[in-house]
Amino acid sequence: MTVAAVCSGTRLLDFGSACVRDFWTALVPAVLVALLCIASIPLPSRTKGVIDFVKAPFRTYLTLEEAEAIDAEVSGENGTSAETQKPRTPLWRTLLLSWTALLLALAWLGVGSFRLFTQGSQNALHGVVAVVVALSWIYAAAKPALNPKPTPHYGLFALYIVFFISTVFVLGGYVYDDKVEGVPLPVTSVVVESINLALILLLLIVQLKTPLAIPSSRVKPEDIGLSVSAEDYTTLLGWITFHWVSPLIKRGTYNTLNESDIPRLSPTMQARPVFTKFSRIQRSSLLRRLWAANSLDLILDFVLTFTSVVFNYAGPFFLKRILESIDHPEDPRSRANAYIFAFLAFVATLCKAEADVQHLWYGRRAAVRVRSELMTSIYDKALKRKDFSGIVDKDKGKAAASPEEAKKRAKAMGKGKDTSDDPKAGADIGKIVNLMAGDANRCANLVSGAYFIYGAPFEIIIASIFLYQILGWSAFAGFTVLVAGWPLNSYIARRRIRIHKGVLNAQDKRMGVLNELITSIKLIKFMAWQDRWIKRVMDAREVEMQWMIKSRINSIFFSLLWTLAPILVSVVSFATYIYTGHELTVPVAFTAIALFSMIRQPLNVIPTWIVQVLQTLVAVNRIATYLGEDEVSEQVSSLKKKAGPPDDTEEKGLGIQHGSFRWNQVEEQKEDKPASPTDETDTAVDSASVNGQNGDHRFELKDIDVMFPDGALSVITGPTASGKTALLMALLGEMTQFEGKLVMSKDASRVDEHGNMRIISYAAQSPWLRHQSIRDNILFGYPYDEERYNEVIESCALTTDLDILEDGDATEIGARGVSLSGGQKARVALARAVYARTRYVLLDDPLSAVDSHTARVLFDKLLCGPLLANRTVILVTHHVELVLPGAQYLVRMLDGRIDTQGFIKDLRAQGVLEEITHDASADIKEGEKEAAEEAAVEAIEGEAAPATKLDDKAKKPRKLVKDEARETGSVKWHIYNTYLKASSYWTWGIIFFLIICSQCMTIVEKLWIMTWGDAYGRSDASSFFAFTSFATPEHEMPMEGSLSTQHLHNFNRVPTASGIQDRLPDAREHPFFYVAVYACIGLTSATISILSSVTNFTGALRASRRLFSQLLVSVVCATMRWHDVTPAGRMLNRFSKDIDTVDSSLAGSLQAVNSSLATFLASVIAVTVVFPTFLIPAVLIGLVYRHLAIGYLNTGRDLRRMESNSRSPIFSGFGELLEGIVTVRAFSAESKFLNDLFGKVDMTTKMWYNFWMTNRWLLLHFDALGALGVLITTLFALSGLVSAGLAGLCITSAMSFTTSVYWACRFWTALELDLNSVERVVEYLNLPQEPPAIIESHRPPAYWPSSTTQNPLISVQDLVVRYAPELPPVLHGVSFDLKPRERIGLLGRTGSGKSTLAMSILRFVDPASGKIVIDGIDISTIGLHDLRSRLTFIPQDATLFSGTLRENLDPFIEHTDEECLDVLFRVQMITESAYQSQRTSREASRAPSIHERESTSDSGSTSPTMSTTVTEVDAKTSINLDTQVSPGGTNFSQGQRQLIALARALLRRSSIIILDEATSSIDFATDAKIQQTIREEFGDSLLLTVAHRLRTVIDYDRLIVLDKGTIAEFDTPYNLLQNPDGIFRNMCLKSGSYSELEGAAKAKAGL
Repeated sequence: MTVAAVCSGTRLLDFGSACVRDFWTALVPAVLVALLCIASIPLPSRTKGVIDFVKAPFRTYLTLEEAEAIDAEVSGENGTSAETQKPRTPLWRTLLLSWTALLLALAWLGVGSFRLFTQGSQNALHGVVAVVVALSWIYAAAKPALNPKPTPHYGLFALYIVFFISTVFVLGGYVYDDKVEGVPLPVTSVVVESINLALILLLLIVQLKTPLAIPSSRVKPEDIGLSVSAEDYTTLLGWITFHWVSPLIKRGTYNTLNESDIPRLSPTMQARPVFTKFSRIQRSSLLRRLWAANSLDLILDFVLTFTSVVFNYAGPFFLKRILESIDHPEDPRSRANAYIFAFLAFVATLCKAEADVQHLWYGRRAAVRVRSELMTSIYDKALKRKDFSGIVDKDKGKAAASPEEAKKRAKAMGKGKDTSDDPKAGADIGKIVNLMAGDANRCANLVSGAYFIYGAPFEIIIASIFLYQILGWSAFAGFTVLVAGWPLNSYIARRRIRIHKGVLNAQDKRMGVLNELITSIKLIKFMAWQDRWIKRVMDAREVEMQWMIKSRINSIFFSLLWTLAPILVSVVSFATYIYTGHELTVPVAFTAIALFSMIRQPLNVIPTWIVQVLQTLVAVNRIATYLGEDEVSEQVSSLKKKAGPPDDTEEKGLGIQHGSFRWNQVEEQKEDKPASPTDETDTAVDSASVNGQNGDHRFELKDIDVMFPDGALSVITGPTASGKTALLMALLGEMTQFEGKLVMSKDASRVDEHGNMRIISYAAQSPWLRHQSIRDNILFGYPYDEERYNEVIESCALTTDLDILEDGDATEIGARGVSLSGGQKARVALARAVYARTRYVLLDDPLSAVDSHTARVLFDKLLCGPLLANRTVILVTHHVELVLPGAQYLVRMLDGRIDTQGFIKDLRAQGVLEEITHDASADIKEGEKEAAEEAAVEAIEGEAAPATKLDDKAKKPRKLVKDEARETGSVKWHIYNTYLKASSYWTWGIIFFLIICSQCMTIVEKLWIMTWGDAYGRSDASSFFAFTSFATPEHEMPMEGSLSTQHLHNFNRVPTASGIQDRLPDAREHPFFYVAVYACIGLTSATISILSSVTNFTGALRASRRLFSQLLVSVVCATMRWHDVTPAGRMLNRFSKDIDTVDSSLAGSLQAVNSSLATFLASVIAVTVVFPTFLIPAVLIGLVYRHLAIGYLNTGRDLRRMESNSRSPIFSGFGELLEGIVTVRAFSAESKFLNDLFGKVDMTTKMWYNFWMTNRWLLLHFDALGALGVLITTLFALSGLVSAGLAGLCITSAMSFTTSVYWACRFWTALELDLNSVERVVEYLNLPQEPPAIIESHRPPAYWPSSTTQNPLISVQDLVVRYAPELPPVLHGVSFDLKPRERIGLLGRTGSGKSTLAMSILRFVDPASGKIVIDGIDISTIGLHDLRSRLTFIPQDATLFSGTLRENLDPFIEHTDEECLDVLFRVQMITESAYQSQRTSREASRAPSIHERESTSDSGSTSPTMSTTVTEVDAKTSINLDTQVSPGGTNFSQGQRQLIALARALLRRSSIIILDEATSSIDFATDAKIQQTIREEFGDSLLLTVAHRLRTVIDYDRLIVLDKGTIAEFDTPYNLLQNPDGIFRNMCLKSGSYSELEGAAKAKAGL
């Protein structure tokens, strides 16, 4: 373009002309000012809607002020003050900016005027240019004066940058003209421009030192950089240089970091503001919501990525120009250009580094927000979704059994649609942990790595344009290879998605089984079932491993396809080029090879990241499916209830009008066909009744019409499994209502005249306690009122218990209340329900878990006391006669219907009451007779309390659960060795060999290109510089580590002709020969790469198998004490996130480290040989690298370790929440739990985020150092120290050196971080283990222990037991002998050693001295399996497992179906008619094996019975041996679970049975039958009962009374009663029914 009017015919891009330089220095700032002015013009209102729509994606999602306001609003603060909302701008800054700019404007106006009036019209342009510059400065002067800001003016900053570049441009032009063109320096102009430059620098410094934000009143300035993140308040310069990360690096370099050392996240990334804003976004899909919340970050990431790519190619472009200039050293213009290009390359590299850190920061911020949004949404959903616990899934195995059916179903759902990841019966805890740990992270990782997806195509476009310029249309002939391979690629990609779904489902199921194992470990140990459960988990793991193997094979095919593609593309392109008559010359061939080499990386990146995108879509769909599950109504959830004024029209009271309810279930798509066994979800009832009966029959509450009287006690009673708990669930809104109306209004803001809020307290039948102190459990987040609290403690009979506990109410309760007895757990849960000032109190059978005396105390002091006065109390109980005097209303349930209801006085008048109380008290007169329970025990505990209570009130309570251990310092060698050994040393030997081969092939490729060049008889190849791919120096490892090695081989290479003389054909005549050899070299490299991947995958899978197996065995065989003090979340974290790391990325990281170190060594050797002088700056730069790397390694390692530890509480909290979701919702406490989660998510996110920020800091510094290294090398080369021919190789060798140092550091850090997972796994490989399961040299005989022995069956001799060597003994010198077939009762106050003695017989605690001999064998000499499998322990809390009922009764298939049915009948689980019919129907069939009916059911919060009633209303036919059991048995009532546990014990027929009185949750009619069954069925066994009721053991043969760890009394009940000062007699006297107990003892004694 020639514009004569502008610069006398000079081209406008001819920067050698001073006129052109002046023109551009005026035009660019003016255009920028014009744009800034246009942007500030207000738009007409008519276009506002369109503009808002266009601007929507570009709006800041969450500003700092908005985030702080949301946080203040939610946390109840008054918000920020007006002063902080409008911070003051320092006057000096405004004056400095405005006056300096005004001074410059006036100066330029003066210059312009001078030029216009003195130089005439011919040089008028110079005057106009000065005036235009002056106008730009006038804008710069006006802006800060008219709009003063305490934060940077980004428009002004950009303007200053443009002025700075322009001025440097002009000054550089003067110097260039002087040195090259010989034009004398215009001294005046140089002085003026220098002053101009100095003033611009002053303005830039002021802007650079301006803070990004001003702290609000909520932030203390002295905390910034310590507890408050500095990134919001740092200066603009600090932001550009990432200096705000430096304080953390400094702290972490020489000190081990702790949580308190890490600053909090910026409020714009904290979970509460992010989730609050996210929850307000309404879009049609989860993906659209995520886009709406993160669009600006993603757009900026996108734009800055392109900027980075442009600068990335600018560097090599300038370097190529440098090499071309060096070829003409005699030309001063070329030499000057070389220096210019050297500095431009340096600046381009710095700009690329800055663009990189900025786009990576925006990507990481989006990732942090996406992760927080998804994690909090998943948790929030858990608080709102219906409770699906107890639902069983019968779809397991259908696909395997009938693939045709599966295909038909898939086709019916839509072509190609795989629904394997859809929810079957609501997500269980294993799946939710995976959604949080895996899927949310996968989405976040994709967002942070999204720049690959849009960076790679841009690179391919650039390379294609260059290729077209070199090869013409022949370049695109090679791309036909890609088109031809696309169907295969598409098939592999689709297959990968299917496999990925399979892997995720297998992980979900494996985590489900593991969760069940970990939560039920105590019973598994009791029953000696460890081996069976280890096998069950390993079977689930093996399914997962098979999917992983498929995934690895698929990855290898994928890798093969895309490794061969670039080689075939180049070969086909060359062949086409030659066939079309072109000559393949050196410049063409070498440039094309370099471009094809450059294009290889993005071609590899695109398919890999397409797969990552597709896999992430699977993850998003899984989360969206979960978030779309049914929720409870607004009536139930306080989170869904809209805040507003109280609604006086709401019906008062609590009740149900004409209601019918069923258990929650996942609704299926309705089809016009009857229900069939292929229905995905069912209750236990359904899965059985499908076999021939009406398949849609489910347990339901029908025709419920009841209103409970306000302010009074109402009683619900009825037989076991009649629907009592279900009625409470219906009242709480936790069942699916399909008829009628629920009258229940919760509103914590409404308080009645008695100070009670209109919300519900609920105490579940299985007490739900949190891992906190007893006090925190009782307070449940409510304020501490000492007087009320003490009243509650006394009324709930907890005073004595707290006195006995060393730390009183500060005693920490383990997960699920593990450190408390059953009765204590029930009373703590009861105290929580009573303490809360709620109007409605629902109590589900709290009296069953306590003895009769305590039940009487609870009735007198609590149910009839002031704490429950004027509150509507609904009590489920079998103790009807006890509570009747204080009750006003009674409801009797029968088979899911209300059999009888009414006011007590009316029922009594009708004569109905006597029948109900008679049924309920079949063998008791509960009011006083069964007060004979452990009443005296409580009294004795009270007497003993002062002796056991510590005087040191100020003593800090002991922590039951210690804080999670964290390694410090670098990863120890034994951790490396553990992994290397697990994956086999041979694997790594082969990989190391292949890495060497790979490096050799790189050298061979270079040598061949040199030889090719010689074959043309030319050596001008030295002037060529190879391009480098943007994706090569990438900044994050791809998610699966599969690309890690691809970053290591594409370093810049310059072929140099070396004069190799070979008898090779002429390249012009036989070009195909050279192309073919080049192709062979490429194919060999590809083969080595594939072999390396195969070896790597093989080793990784072997290591995964071994480490998982060792971890599982170690955890399962760990001592019970360790399990008691270790939260399940910690164990699940090891089995999920840590094992996932071992499965996926660890092997890749290790191989990448090996490869990067090999490349680093190769580059060092190359530099040493080619350019020894570079070693001087290299050593200095290397020292700086080392300093930076140490800081990064030490800080990053600590951050990653803390991040791993901080994840565990989230998973533990999830488990707790899901188990107690009904309780949480009843109390309307959801927001407390959500706030708790916000803190936990912020804790783990700040570790994760700060780790990546240290990484960005390292990247920026390393890139800057690398640029400096290349600049120094270039200057060395230009100075004449090396020959022109070697200059290119010097520069590229320097680049290889700096790049390889960076990658060695990055990969080493990634490896150490991955090895953190191995550290955590290894930590659990060395747990305190129980004694061996089997000692082959000391195996007991098959008949052992025998009931026919004449010697004592159990002989305890001088037994001393302590829990740890440093702790005092719990049992002191205990000795006694028990005979075969005896029935022995074990009594004593809490802490007397009852449980310890029982556990000692099962060897849960080994004696410090003394011994226990069973049937002549010292139990310490035999294996645990031999011991526990021969004894039977029936715990108070019955635990069932997922699977069939038969598998629960007989997991090893040791008994026939008839025997299993027989025991079910004998414990009253099925009626006689059902027993007979099922025996007949099963004679020709057998039960499914363990492996055929694995569970895929979902666990969660405790839910009551899912089965029909156990009354004589013959509904028991629905329970059979094939009945599905959900995890934990939550689809059976508490009573039914205890009956099944008894049936299990009956089936084992052990000679010794230890019974922790296990019939507390059974109605008395059934209990009477059960007690009779125990007497009859266990007649041949020695029965040792840990007694909770005196009535239970009064007719036993002998009683052991323990006191303070010693045997206080041991005799028959009658003899003990004759001892006037005896403890047992004292118990009976204080029980209130001494005469009845004495009568029973006399009868037993035959008197």
